[in-house]
Amino acid sequence: MKWSEAIAGVGVLATAGDVDVRGVQYDSRRVGVGDVFVAIRGDSTDGNKFVDAALRQGAAAVVTDSAETFARLQRERPELAVAQVEHGRRGLAEVSAAVFGHPEKKLKLSAVTGTNGKTTTALLLEQMLKSVGRKCVLLGTIETHVGDEVRASEHTTPESRDVLEVFAEGVRAGCTEAVMEMSSHALEQERVWGLPVDVAMFTNLTQDHLDFHGTMERYAAAKARLFTGVGAEAPRIAVINADDPTAEQMMAAARACEVRRYGIKDGEWLAENVVLEAGRTKFTMKTPVGAVEIQSPLTGRVNVYNLLAAACAAEARGLSLEQIAAAAKTLKQVPGRFEVVTGSRKAGFAVVVDYAHTDDALKNLIALARDLVKENAGRVITMFGCGGDRDKTKRPKMGRVAASMSDFVVVTSDNPRSEDPMQIIEEVLVGVRAAAAVR
Repeated sequence: MKWSEAIAGVGVLATAGDVDVRGVQYDSRRVGVGDVFVAIRGDSTDGNKFVDAALRQGAAAVVTDSAETFARLQRERPELAVAQVEHGRRGLAEVSAAVFGHPEKKLKLSAVTGTNGKTTTALLLEQMLKSVGRKCVLLGTIETHVGDEVRASEHTTPESRDVLEVFAEGVRAGCTEAVMEMSSHALEQERVWGLPVDVAMFTNLTQDHLDFHGTMERYAAAKARLFTGVGAEAPRIAVINADDPTAEQMMAAARACEVRRYGIKDGEWLAENVVLEAGRTKFTMKTPVGAVEIQSPLTGRVNVYNLLAAACAAEARGLSLEQIAAAAKTLKQVPGRFEVVTGSRKAGFAVVVDYAHTDDALKNLIALARDLVKENAGRVITMFGCGGDRDKTKRPKMGRVAASMSDFVVVTSDNPRSEDPMQIIEEVLVGVRAAAAVR
């Protein structure tokens, strides 16, 4: 591809040169001969510091968001193909889309955002789509899927270049659908710039990531960007949890979409006659297009919401209620989401693994565990930790929830990153001690 073709749809401030390019990278360590290197000023580092390293690796062209870097390259390397853009991440998305052949235009994208439930909802929707023969790309916190190929995921929502590479692989593999989680970080940082979302889903909003967003208002605003479109038109369909306190805010953002509300208390897509058992969830799903009985091997009230969101999105993507109900019966347990460890029940107790990383998610998790042990007078033992270099304010809150709702609590270390693990634990124990004092 010619350099001029790669930047034809990019909002460049200045450009020079022309050359054949074969790929695109934003990490200088991954640059190969003939690649475009996109230098981005990020939150923790400035990619412009690595332009010379990328050129030594064989970069054929450079996109930079720095006027100084552009001027220096013009002066020192007048033969180099180079472009200056105002927004580095937008430039990365636009160049990557061109280099990869605009795969985002060849897939119907469903995206989900929210504090809790993103991973489960995305995986449930993918399974429903696959149940009727659709071939899918999935990008999520735990796994990335390209058709039947499964890979581990490094990030909930990767950089745009990596998303588009996976989309391009999916198109080559015959995929027609894409399902992905869109984190608040990715929406705020515009890592999803230019992705045309067909169906957008919102699960819920509780405290998380305040180390990045600063306030709950800014956190909610970042989530709401999914419904206005990030460098693309607004989604065709917005699927919103009507029972969440921020539902009105999300619906206001989705004014250009067809809005579908779901819930247990409120919504046009409503769960009634809910029956919750260990390893089985059952309810009547009432919708504007009819009612259907839903039975699933998933456990708990939280999964009623996840099932409703996925079902609502699946119907928007063309599945009938009967097809959705049939798929629900065969859904697989989602890794790390109230996942019962195989064989643990044989020992007389159940070991459950869950990714709960907020006080609200932990509260819902322990409440579900409590419901499941009521019948046999069992105990709930909770073992958890908090990650380092993340929102510190939730640590005592999670400790308080765990201690007030469990029979026994084990506080452990969970990826301390650059922090002292014992200091993290001590901050959690503030909440544990506070709960113990009032029990």
